[in-house]
Amino acid sequence: MFFTCSPACVDPTHHHTAAERLSRSSAATSQAATKAPTKSRTQVTAKVTAKSSTQKTVRNSKGKLKVVDVHCHYLNPVVNQKTAHLNAAQYDPTVIFANDLTSETNVKQMKDRAPKLMGIDVRLKDMDRMGVDIQAVAPAPYHYFYFTEPAYGAELAREVNEGIANVVAQHPDRFVGMGSVPLQNAELAVQELEYCVKKLGLRGVEINTNVNGLNLTDPSLGLEKFFAKANELGIVVFMHPLGYTQGERLRNHYFNNVIGNPLETTVAVSHLIFDGVVARHPKIKFLAAHGGGFLAHYWARMDHAWRARPDTRTVIKKKPSSYLEKFYFDSITFDPRMLKQLIDRYGADHVMLGTDYPYDMGEDDPRGLIAGVSRLSAADRRLIEGGNAMKLFKIK
Repeated sequence: MFFTCSPACVDPTHHHTAAERLSRSSAATSQAATKAPTKSRTQVTAKVTAKSSTQKTVRNSKGKLKVVDVHCHYLNPVVNQKTAHLNAAQYDPTVIFANDLTSETNVKQMKDRAPKLMGIDVRLKDMDRMGVDIQAVAPAPYHYFYFTEPAYGAELAREVNEGIANVVAQHPDRFVGMGSVPLQNAELAVQELEYCVKKLGLRGVEINTNVNGLNLTDPSLGLEKFFAKANELGIVVFMHPLGYTQGERLRNHYFNNVIGNPLETTVAVSHLIFDGVVARHPKIKFLAAHGGGFLAHYWARMDHAWRARPDTRTVIKKKPSSYLEKFYFDSITFDPRMLKQLIDRYGADHVMLGTDYPYDMGEDDPRGLIAGVSRLSAADRRLIEGGNAMKLFKIK
C-alpha cells in the first residue's frame, strides 16, 4: 500500500531521493482520489448538457438571506488520476519548499480529508453544521496546471470546469461555481473564460497569483487580453496563492503557507495595482484570499511610497490604496479584531464569509468569527454572511 512509506522517509536503506519524495507526495493525492465516493466520480464525469447557472431564490423558509461561503475548494478525482503521471508536486512551491514533517502532515491531510475535498455528501453535512447555505466552489489550487504545454493545459482546465459545473448541477440550490483558465497562454485563457462563464454558467474564475513564477503583469505572458475579457464579462476573479515561489527561507514550520500564502497575495495584488491592471479594468470583481494577505492590513506604506518617490508613480495616477479599496476580501483572518479592522477599512460591503473548506488552515466556525466582531450591525453582518456574495456571484 502506498502509505506504508512516508514522503518524509529518511531510512537510508530505502535510498529515496528528493525527486522521489516529490513524486510520492503527488502520488498520495492520486491515491486519495481512488477512495472518493464512487457516486461522486460518476457524477463528475457526467456530460454537461446545459447551463448549470439556474439558482433557486436564495432565501430560507423565513425569508432571510442565505449564508454564502466564497472560499472553498473541490478537487476533481478524475482529473487528479488523469494527471498523476505529470508529478505536479515538482512544480508546487508548497511541496518544493517544505521540510519532511510538513510533507508528511500534508499527505496525511489529503488522505484524511479526501471525502470532503472530492465528494459532495460529507461536504453538504459540513455546510449544514457550519450554517452555510451555499458554497461558491473553486478548484483546488493543485489543479492550475500552468506548467503544462498550453493545449494540454486548456484541455485540463476544460475538464476541471465541467467537473465544477456538474457539482453545481447536482445541487443548484447549494452551489455556484468558479472555474479555471490556462494562464500560460492568454488566447486559450480567454477562450476558456468565455466557455466556463457563457456555456457552463460559472460565476467567475480562480487564478494563481503568478504563472510559473512570473508576475501576472509580466509582459511576456500577455495577460492584458485575459483581464480585458474578464472586465468585459464583469466577473469575479478569485486570486488564490499556492505558496511563495521563492520560498527557500520558508521550509520550516509550514511557513510557505503561514507566511508564504499571504506574502504571495501581497506581491500579486501590488503588481495589479502599481502596473495599472485595476485602473484599466474597473469592472473586474477581484477577490483576494485569506483576508487580502498582508497588504490589506499594511496599506499605508505603499501610499507613503507613492507620495515620496517618483519610481512608484510611473503608471497609476492615484494613491495605491484607492485601487485596493476596489478589491473584495474573504473573512479568513482567524480573529474578530483583525476582521473588524478589515471591515472598518474597506467597508462591510467588501468583505465576505469564507472558510477555505476543507483544509486544516480553514475557518471551521465562520459565522462565529463574524459574530465576534464588536459593534457590527445586523445589516452589515447580513452583507458579510451572504448579501455581498449574492450580488457578486449573481445569485437570485
